[in-house]
Amino acid sequence: MSLFTTESLENLRKRIDLVDVLSSHIEMKRAGVAYKALCPFHDEKTPSFTVQKGDTHYHCYGCGAHGDAIQFLMDYVRMSFREAIESLSQRFGVVLELMEEDAKQTGPRKSDLKEALAEANRLYHFLLLHTEEGHTALEYLYGRDLTLDFIERFQLGLAPRQGGIFQRAMHAKGFHDDVLAAAGLIKERDDHSVRDFFYDRITFPIRDASGAVIGFSARKYREETFGGKYINTTETPLFKKSRILYGLSECRRRIAKERQAIVVEGQLDALALIHAGLNLAVAALGTAFGEGHVAELETLGLRRVYLAMDADNAGTEATRKVGDLFVRRGIEVRVVRLPSGSDPDAVIRDQGIDSFVALLEQATDYLTFLVDTSSRNIDLRSPAAKTQLLQQLCEQIRQWDHPVMVHESLRRLAHLLQVPEEMVTTTPTSASHYLIRKSANAGLLEINPDRILETDLLRWLMVSGGNNFDYYIWVRQHLAAQDLRDDVCRSLFQAIDKLAINGQQWDPITLATEATDPRVQELFDTISSKKVTKERSEQALMETIQKILDRNWMLQCEEISGKLRSGQCSDEESLKLLQEFNTLKKNPPKVQARGGTHV
Repeated sequence: MSLFTTESLENLRKRIDLVDVLSSHIEMKRAGVAYKALCPFHDEKTPSFTVQKGDTHYHCYGCGAHGDAIQFLMDYVRMSFREAIESLSQRFGVVLELMEEDAKQTGPRKSDLKEALAEANRLYHFLLLHTEEGHTALEYLYGRDLTLDFIERFQLGLAPRQGGIFQRAMHAKGFHDDVLAAAGLIKERDDHSVRDFFYDRITFPIRDASGAVIGFSARKYREETFGGKYINTTETPLFKKSRILYGLSECRRRIAKERQAIVVEGQLDALALIHAGLNLAVAALGTAFGEGHVAELETLGLRRVYLAMDADNAGTEATRKVGDLFVRRGIEVRVVRLPSGSDPDAVIRDQGIDSFVALLEQATDYLTFLVDTSSRNIDLRSPAAKTQLLQQLCEQIRQWDHPVMVHESLRRLAHLLQVPEEMVTTTPTSASHYLIRKSANAGLLEINPDRILETDLLRWLMVSGGNNFDYYIWVRQHLAAQDLRDDVCRSLFQAIDKLAINGQQWDPITLATEATDPRVQELFDTISSKKVTKERSEQALMETIQKILDRNWMLQCEEISGKLRSGQCSDEESLKLLQEFNTLKKNPPKVQARGGTHV
């Protein structure tokens, strides 16, 4: 991850208009010298979410939510720290400079690529609505029951059939070929000339978390057009297909709030559901749904996913594979049974959104679906066939990562296949398989337990709010910066320390400018990637402090024990160390609850 210079972040902080940022997501109303709104972080009828005039922080007097523009985008829109920084820099026209070692990267800046893609999107949309060729494409879309309102809302466009039009228009706007190529908009031929990457296709813009266009998916609307039904932007500095989910920019907030999502196969399926008000739908882009896509949804706190794939053989197979990716991560999977030969878009067009919602409510659990589809061509009256099916499904289930999920799924499998539970639960459980798989990768993974533990401390301290000095004082009663063993975590803790001592509030962008170690920018992404419950902050903070105290106490005991065993100490030094060791062993650390009592 490239790191931004302190000067860039400081410049951005000065330029941000907090009310302007908040107003893009919630309704802010002027109230004297302040702005107020219904808090987006808890349900309320009377506005308690407030920004004082000229302030750089919001505060909710109802639930205690507090932060700056970066914190808001991280908590409400579920952006990473980097996504929030880049989104705000683009919004307020601030050029972000990279640290010296990162600045050596070649090629156009990401901001230039985003500007080119935004202009390309405007051009494609104009060509669809206002040219003769575009009218032919519009007839195709109208024939798919897509309305003008739909087309305009999602900014569908047309990449023209005739070469040269697109490039000339982009050159006229000041975009050079190096930027267009880096953005995936043109491609070099074998003779070193260039051509439009998209042509003779309807374009669907693909957006990042902040809504900026980062690429396109393009569908042919004439059979004679060369290539597959869909083509997508190639890999670029902005566009990583293995992690991008189409429609996520429209659904991100609701998925994070409800912790559920609908996965469909095609872009039109996702857009049809979103347009009908069910903004929980996402789709992969021209590639199999993979672990990167699952990880992207996991960062939003996903607990349940509905799979609404096309009702054909390919859709059934996709459901089996995608469902397995989710359940192996401990996420509940429900399978939506669509009418034979249909897809979500067709259901909505033919029967309406209420019919699709009814199918959601009737969705089948993944294990039942797995048994049904696996046994279609098997005679379960045959003991041999039933044994083979049972072994096959048991083996698949035992590959899942979470022991409880495995155990309960094996019990349910026994019920579905009508065999005694002990036949499937007495065989080796997935816990051993899980440990074996993890240990096999032990030499490849760098796991830093100190970083994990201390990141939890910082996460809960930041969740408690940068204006809540009671929590900071409570932590400082037990821990100082030197008690943290990880360099990056210690740097962030010292930055919080410095601001708190001076009576200043702490927020991500301020901390990033105050910290001596620039790697705290990466740490913020780790902190924000885990969805937590604010109501648990005091209890979780107490537990984390205790874990750090216990760790340091054990290390101190081990250090003294090591010196005693070394045989290099004099009798007087050994006696002193032994007394110190005994005192330590008799007095393990105890966290003092807020208010002064030990727990």
